[in-house]
Amino acid sequence: MATVNSRIISIQIGQVEEFPGDASGRGLEKDWQSAIRKRPVEGTVSVALGGLHGDQQADRRVHGGPDKAVLAYSIDHREDWQSELGIDSGEPGGFGENFTVSGDTEETVCVGDVVEIGSAILQVSQPRQPCWKLSRRWNDPQLVKKVARTGWTGWYYRVLQEGEVESGNEFKLADRPNPDWTIARSNQALFHDDLSIEQMQELSKLKELAESWKRDLLRRLASKS
Repeated sequence: MATVNSRIISIQIGQVEEFPGDASGRGLEKDWQSAIRKRPVEGTVSVALGGLHGDQQADRRVHGGPDKAVLAYSIDHREDWQSELGIDSGEPGGFGENFTVSGDTEETVCVGDVVEIGSAILQVSQPRQPCWKLSRRWNDPQLVKKVARTGWTGWYYRVLQEGEVESGNEFKLADRPNPDWTIARSNQALFHDDLSIEQMQELSKLKELAESWKRDLLRRLASKS
């Protein structure tokens, strides 16, 4: 099995930086700290269980860790975000991603997908749940809501086998245990009311789904009952 024309077009890592607040009066005044500004790197990059070599996270309570080792985002959304934001937010690393990919989107990637990339083996663990730092990155207080509304979230990988990757590597799909649960459909469980309670319960029981997403799903289920 192999995904068609799906590959890494750019790899990014970031270090923790301090950012000043915005005095525009839009609720973005507070100084903040983040490693969301990812920058492209050349050549091969080592992928370990905790993520890419040299990549950092400012708040390890909610970012990074085994289930969020590598963040991927599709360059296919570039033109959409250019019209939505009026800026070139589709630049590599623009959404804080480690892998900027082409040929795959939230509609074609499923929770639990196992992919071979370079000499590493990765597994899709969950959709990306955007936080306020993405809004701060683009100085747009509504950006998190826009990401939730569109479903253009990106997705996380856990690392099953450490290895090395580089730009241009193609993704080879080795296993797809949950073909009904695309990232796009999974997003509906948290961001919309398009799924039934039974469907949300089904999603919460997927063994490949990250525990943090399962907890959020269960809280949402509790609020609906």
